[in-house]
Order: sequence, then structure tokens, then C-alpha cells
Amino acid sequence: MSPLVAGIDLGSLCTKAVIADIKGNILSYNIIRSGAVYAGAAENSFEQALKGAKLKPEDISYIISTGYGRARVPFANTQVTEITCHARATRQLFPQVRTVIDIGGQDSKVIYLNEDGQVTNFVMNDKCAAGTGRFLEVMAEALEITLEEMGEIWLNSQKQVEVSSVCTVFAESEVISLIAMGQEKADIVAAIFQAIARRIAGLAGQLGIRERVAMTGGVAKNKGVVHALGKRLGTHLLIPQEPQIIGAWGAALIAAERFLGEEEKIEA
Repeated sequence: MSPLVAGIDLGSLCTKAVIADIKGNILSYNIIRSGAVYAGAAENSFEQALKGAKLKPEDISYIISTGYGRARVPFANTQVTEITCHARATRQLFPQVRTVIDIGGQDSKVIYLNEDGQVTNFVMNDKCAAGTGRFLEVMAEALEITLEEMGEIWLNSQKQVEVSSVCTVFAESEVISLIAMGQEKADIVAAIFQAIARRIAGLAGQLGIRERVAMTGGVAKNKGVVHALGKRLGTHLLIPQEPQIIGAWGAALIAAERFLGEEEKIEA
């Protein structure tokens, strides 16, 4: 069997594991909620990904952890920042990309790449959950709908209403007030997406947008947010088929490179 590698992205809300071959081709992946015990989530997600590929832990030659809880993965060979991992995997998918917008569970990032795919700069919002996956979850709970429903009903919006804040607490209060006023849920959802788009556009505006632009992270699964953000930025956003595993896949790609590098040292 040729060498296999893995990437574990231990995020604040979800943990993702990717098993890949030495060329970076994905063999299996898993996504679970992180919960309160990070180390347990990492092990569980890794085990599920191994099961999906019909493999055992000893079949994996090199493991890299990334994400919010990357230091809590004791079975990883080493750890790499999620910024580097998202850049690496996005470059693999979309070589022409120069800006990566990553919206995760508790933070958001705008990452800038040069022509060689190397990170040259980034801006990050990690002080609050404004405009993140957790923000969307709270808004969906206030509206008593699922995240999946939220991603679809915005298409039925007929009237413009406004959610002026992206602070989770204040925005939730605004949403509850709009519900009490009898506003349609579709219009409120559209307003929430616009608020997120303003927030991310403001973050990106600190350094500007460089074409082309890709979006990663779990929020990229929400077509309404993608539409609102693309319109706000005046560009078409490139979206991976499974944007939530990009960090873990990037870690696996780097794991393959590190393993091959160590093999070369041994042979030398």
C-alpha cells in the first residue's frame, strides 16, 4: 500500500478529518460537532474517516492537525495554522485564486495569496462570533427554522427589511423585534445575509479584494450568504464542492509534503 496521510481540523463548532493518498486525493472524510471534549472529537472524527476508507490508524503515515484546537490532537505528528491549510487546499482546487474568504464557526478570515499560492497577508475577526456559523445558528433558532431552511427561503424575499447589527446578541434582539412586527421570515433571513455580507466586506476592505476569490468554511454551504457576499463584493465567488473540509484537506496535503520530505532525508 502506498503511504497515506490525514488532516484533522479541530474547529470551535465542528471537527473535520480527511484521509488522503500521497498525491493528495481524498479517500474519505468526516464532519462532526466538536462538543466540549476536543481531543475526543478529533479521535472520533479520525476514526470515522478511517472507517469510511476501510483503514486502520497504523495505515496512516503522517498526520497534521489544524484549526482552533489543533494543539489538542495528541496523535498528530505536528500542527499547522488553519490559514496556511485553507490557502494550500484552495490553491490546489483553484490555482487562479488570490483571495480566500473563510467563514468558520466562531471566526472569519480573509487570506491573500501571491501567484505561487503563498500567503502574503490576512485579516481576521476572532473577537466575537459576528457573521460566523454560530451567528447563523442563533439567528435560525430565533426564527425557529433550520440552517437548511434558512439557506433556501431567502429566495422568497419580497420586501427589504434591515438587521443593522452583526453582534450576535443585538442582531438576535432585532430579529425577534422584526418577528413581533409581523415581518416575513424570508425577508428577515435576507436581511441577516446582507448583514453578514456587510461585515465580511468590511473585513476584506481593510486590504482590498484581489481577483479571483474563493470562499471556504461551513458558511459557504449557505447559498444565500454566498449570493449576498458576492453581490456586495462585486465578484463571483468560487465555492469548493465541500467547503467545510478545506482546512482538513489542506492539512492532509501538507502532511503528504512533509512525509515525502522526511523520506528524502532518510534516503539521502
